[in-house]
Amino acid sequence: MSLTEALFRRLSPSRPLITHYDDAAGTRVELSVATVANWAAKTANWLVDEFDVEPGDEVAVRLPAHWQTAGVLLGAWWCGAHVVDHSDSARVTFVAPGAPVSGVTAVVALDPMGRGLTSPPPDGAFDYLAEARLAGDNFRPLVPISGDTPALAGSTVDEVLATAGDFPADARVLSTVEWTVPDGVLRGFVTPLSAGAHLVQVSNPDPAKLADRRRAERTTADLLD
Repeated sequence: MSLTEALFRRLSPSRPLITHYDDAAGTRVELSVATVANWAAKTANWLVDEFDVEPGDEVAVRLPAHWQTAGVLLGAWWCGAHVVDHSDSARVTFVAPGAPVSGVTAVVALDPMGRGLTSPPPDGAFDYLAEARLAGDNFRPLVPISGDTPALAGSTVDEVLATAGDFPADARVLSTVEWTVPDGVLRGFVTPLSAGAHLVQVSNPDPAKLADRRRAERTTADLLD
């Protein structure tokens, strides 16, 4: 079973999964399990169809904590990709706008409303949102993903799940943890999802607003950088 399937298997599709605040941009976006799963499926299909990603192939993710990053990570794991921070042998590297482009690169717009890039990506790079949006809404791995498949910076699916921390299943977790690979992704993303918690992710956090975020979202636990 892939890491994505393991994370999703206990979740009702209609329930909220991630609420993302960007305090610098003044935005709030709430996504259900079904919406995140849809983006993950599109990403997985795109990776397989466009880049021939197979279980164990490296995919580099160099993105901030953001709801679009969630779709990238879960899509990569769903098709069995090995998520790393950087690798010369990565099938594709996901970066934010303005980041250096080298090799096969997908630029993620990080637009709060899910729009693609406002200007063409650098030569040879892909506009992730524009491309992945056209991919299929349902994904099924071509081959079963085993627990010993590398999933995150050398750790296998089983090792990632065993290392993840724990929260009550009904927890509402407010987090300011950046999703750096591997430690931030494990602590700030995999751990809440593996517990079935609702993740309230605050990017570019304004410390003066965190108390208001806790009250508005009725959070019950903190993960703070």
